[in-house]
Order: sequence, then structure tokens, then C-alpha cells
Amino acid sequence: MKRLIPLIIICLFSLKVSATYLLIPMDDAQKNHLKAYGIAYWVLQNDVEIDWLLNYRGGSFMIKHIKAIEEELIIRGVSFEVIANVKSTAILTQIADPEVNMDVVKLEKQPKIAVYSPKNKQPWDDAVTLVLKYAEIPYDVVYDDEIVEGILPKYDWLHLHHEDFTGQYGKFYGHYRNHAWYKEQVRYNEETAARLGFNKVSQLKLAVAKNIKEFTFGGGFLFAMCSGTDALDISLAAEGIDICESMFDGDGSTPNYNAQLDYSKTFAFKDFTLKVNPMEYEFSNIDATPTHARTPKNIDNFTLFDFSAKWDIVPTMLCQNHTSIVNGFYGQTTGYNKQFLKSNVLVMGENKSLNSAKYIHGEMGKGTWTFYGGHDPADYQHMVGDPPTDLNLHPNSAGYRLILNNILFPAAKKKKQKT
Repeated sequence: MKRLIPLIIICLFSLKVSATYLLIPMDDAQKNHLKAYGIAYWVLQNDVEIDWLLNYRGGSFMIKHIKAIEEELIIRGVSFEVIANVKSTAILTQIADPEVNMDVVKLEKQPKIAVYSPKNKQPWDDAVTLVLKYAEIPYDVVYDDEIVEGILPKYDWLHLHHEDFTGQYGKFYGHYRNHAWYKEQVRYNEETAARLGFNKVSQLKLAVAKNIKEFTFGGGFLFAMCSGTDALDISLAAEGIDICESMFDGDGSTPNYNAQLDYSKTFAFKDFTLKVNPMEYEFSNIDATPTHARTPKNIDNFTLFDFSAKWDIVPTMLCQNHTSIVNGFYGQTTGYNKQFLKSNVLVMGENKSLNSAKYIHGEMGKGTWTFYGGHDPADYQHMVGDPPTDLNLHPNSAGYRLILNNILFPAAKKKKQKT
């Protein structure tokens, strides 16, 4: 990649660029949807603007025709078309028609990405890091030390790895407490908490959660999946009370702690009740996994909402896809029971028959957050210890596309939302 950067600079500033464009289709004509996002990010790294054509052929990209970009598309196996200026003008004219549910968003600058992930090895993979590596999108790994030290303002976009912010070690105690990886997780977190001046892991994780909330409030883009979503809100709601039993922190929990939760501090969820059994692999009744477990796999899908591209630009960007029906997939938190969503939460994908939201979004202060239920969009029931998914086998995954929409979202030139 680095060897091509000087070539792009030459193309941009020294050579005459022909009046043609590169159209990267994102409908069923695309051979590799996931790597197409990596191309978009790579182009932005080289200070070239991109038009994201919302709802046009699955959310296609259009870029000035530069030979180095064309060569990179070929190298990465991404489908593209070379179109004349008259064709690009016709596309933009079609999109501008007020009767057509399409719009154009200009992508201007690559977002600086951080992934919140432990430095010690875990017995599971993370969908976001898998797809970032596959798409060749760079990111930094940060964890508790860096966040407590205040590093987050350096970044535009933060993803939360499969994480438990409550101090209960993912509630894996019941099944995995004698496994070496679980014992290492406890040792690592307790050591980190002590080094950073906290008496308990739950106190450290609350401090991290509050820093993440502050990052979002100040204008950051937060994305989380699986139990990193509801565990974050549970930690915030439980500030000042102890919800951890003795096997997690050495002492008992606060009596009747469910009655003392403060939902005003959370991102997305309200009125939920925590599971009090420490042996149960479940945090609260937010999670819709029990309902999904009773649903046959072949019908356990979710549907993306069709937003107005010219009026609801943000959710339209976040829902770009080549299909509106996406295969479901499990996680410790598979989906969200809709009765526990705050009134200002926007549901972007749901299994309506199960009353389960899968893909939700909201604003906090100057920033935004997006929560996505489930662990691996290409593996229906990914288990602890399973090998990482090989995305070479899933280059057109609609579920993984939703993750990458969120990656590009901060790059968009901000338009004033219509009211």
C-alpha cells in the first residue's frame, strides 16, 4: 500500500486526470463488498474525496478516475466500472430527483479508529477486528490503561470488544471458572485495577465506562457489539452500588440492588432487571437470546428499516446494504427486548415477530453511538474456543457490511439534518 501513495500524489498533482470516474457498485454485482470499504478508506488516506451514493445500487462509491486507485481495486479483487463524465452526471441527476429515495454524501477524511480490546489473548475473536484486518483498514488497540490515562480524544471512532464492564468477568464463572484462560483473565484485570489505583475490577470498569461516555458526549463515534453494549449501560446504571457477588470481588452485593439502578445514566436501555444468579450466563432481561433460542435458524433473521435518504441521512448511511433481510446470529447478547429501549433510541434493524431489536442507534451530546447485537455476523452460533471466521469465505456478508458502514460514517461531510 505504501508504495502506491507517491503514485497517487503524482496522479493528483502532476498529471492530467481524464474526465472519467470509477464507480464501485455495492449491489449484487460486487465481488467483494467488504474489501470495497477498505478501498474507500485507503482512498481517503490519500486525501481523495469519495461520493457515497446512498441507496444507489446498494450504496455504491464514486471516485475520480485515478490509475493508481484502479490498480488497487484490481489487486484487492473489488469490482468496479470506469464511467464517463456524462454517466456520472446522469447518476447524480437521478439521485437528486426529489421523488427518488437516494442521496449523495461526500466522504472527506479517514476516521482515526481505536478498538477497545484486552492485550492478553481471549478464547474468542472479535468481528470488528476481523473485518478491519480483512478490509485492510488500520486501527489502534487501546485498553483500560490508555482510557484511564485519557487517550480517547485522539480518536474519532471507538469500538468496544466483547467486554464486561460490570466486573463479573463476562459471567463465565459458572462454566469456565476452572479454565486457564478464565483464571488469567481474573489475574490480568485485578492486576490492572490495582496498578491504576482501584480497589475492585468493577470500579476500574466503571471508570472506563464513564470515560467512554464522556468521549461520546464530546463528539466521538461509539460502536459496540454483543455484551459490550448492555454491559456498558449496566455498569453506568449501577454506579455507587455493588452488583458483584463474592466470587467476583471478594464481598457480597448491595441488598436489593435492582431497585437502586439509575437508568438516567445509560445510553440506550431503561427499566431492566439484572440477573442475580452468579452462575447464570446472562446479565439482564435486556438480552433477547432466550427468545431467539426458541426460533428456528432459517427464520431467525432481521430486517433493516428503509429510511428516507434525503431526510434521515445518518440511519440511511448506517443501513446501506445489498439486501434488507440479514441473517441473524447469536451472541451473549443476541438482540435487545424492545420494551427496555429508551424512547429516543432509533431501531434500524429488528426481528419484528420476536419484538427484538438487533441494530440500534442514538445520540449522546455531540456524539453518536450504535449498538449491534450478536457476536459474529457470519457464524450463527459462535462458541467460546471456536476458530476465527475466515472472511475469505464471506466477502459479501450483509451482516459485516453494517459494521463497515459505521467505520465510514465519521468520514462523511456533515449535512444539517432536515426537520
